[in-house]
Amino acid sequence: MRAMILEKPRTPLRALEIPVPKPKANEILIRVLACAVCRTDLHIVDGELLNPKLPLVPGHEIVGLVAVRGKNARRYKIGARVGVPWLGWTCGKCPFCRAGHENLCDRALFTGYTRDGGYAEFTVADERFCFPIPAKYSDAEAAPLLCAGLIGFRSLAKTGNAKRLGIYGFGAAAHIIAQVARFQGRELYAFTRAGDSRAQRFAKSLGAVWAGDSETLPPKKLDAAIIFAPVGALVPLALKAVDKGGVVVCGGIHMSDIPAFPYDLLWEERCVCSVANLTRRDGEDFFKITPRVPVRTTVEVFPLAQANEALGKLRHGQIHGAAILLPAMS
Repeated sequence: MRAMILEKPRTPLRALEIPVPKPKANEILIRVLACAVCRTDLHIVDGELLNPKLPLVPGHEIVGLVAVRGKNARRYKIGARVGVPWLGWTCGKCPFCRAGHENLCDRALFTGYTRDGGYAEFTVADERFCFPIPAKYSDAEAAPLLCAGLIGFRSLAKTGNAKRLGIYGFGAAAHIIAQVARFQGRELYAFTRAGDSRAQRFAKSLGAVWAGDSETLPPKKLDAAIIFAPVGALVPLALKAVDKGGVVVCGGIHMSDIPAFPYDLLWEERCVCSVANLTRRDGEDFFKITPRVPVRTTVEVFPLAQANEALGKLRHGQIHGAAILLPAMS
C-alpha cells in the first residue's frame, strides 16, 4: 500500500510502498477514505513531541471502511464506515482507567504517534476505540471531527456554563467548537494572529460577536477562554481577559513556554487547566450533538502524496478550517 512515512523528526515525510497491516484479535483493517491533518501531526513531525514510534505513519483523524476483522472483532460489519481518533488503546487496569479517566492511562497508545495512523491507504485500529460516523457527513467533512472536534469538545466542557467564551487561535478545532458553543447559547469572542482579517471574518461568519487580535482585550470580560494556539504567551493574555472566577483552558498537546506573569492575573479565583487526550465517552457525547447543531466543517483537500505540502501550509497558518488527505485523490 502507499503510505507517507516519518523516518526521523524534522525531516519531510517519504512516500513509500509498505505491506498492508494485519489486524490483531480486537482490531479491524480499515481502508482509509480521508485523514485530517492535525497540528499534533505537525508537533510530531517537527520533533516537539518526543519518542514517537519510528518509522511512523502519522495521522489520527481517520475515516474509512472496515475491510477485514480480527478474530474477536464483531462490533462493526465489513463495509461499515468508522472513525479512528487519537486515543488508540488503553489498559483498562491502571488507577486512571479504573476511575473513568482513560485519557490519562499510564500505558495508553496513540494513533499516528505510538501506533501507525492514517496517512496511508490502509490502517488498523482497535475496534473498541473507533466511532460510527453520522451519515450526514462526507468522509472529508467527518475527518476533523475526530480530533479537532473531540479535543475541542472536551476543552469546551472544561469551561462549565461560561456564558461569554473566548477562543484563542481560530483554526480547525475552533471553527468546530464555535458552532457548538453558539448552539449552547454562549456568546463567542474570537482571537487570532495580529492582522489575520480572514480568520476574523471566518469567526464572525460562525457567530462570533467580536473578533480581534490576540493581544487585544475584548469589549467585555470573559467567563472563560480556550487556547487552541500552541503559544504560551497567550496564557497571561487570556487571564487578563477573563473575569473573576474565570477559567483558561489550554486545549493543545504542546505549547511553547508560558512566560512569568504577575500573581494578580491569577488572583480572584481564576484558574488555568489543560486538556489531555479524550475518552470514548467524549466521542459518544460529541457525535450525539454534532448532527443537532448541526456542525459543518470547512475543509481543504489534498492527495495523500501532498502530505508535506498540507503540513507546510498548516505550519504557516495558511489552512482555512482543516486540511484533509484523500488517498484516492490523484
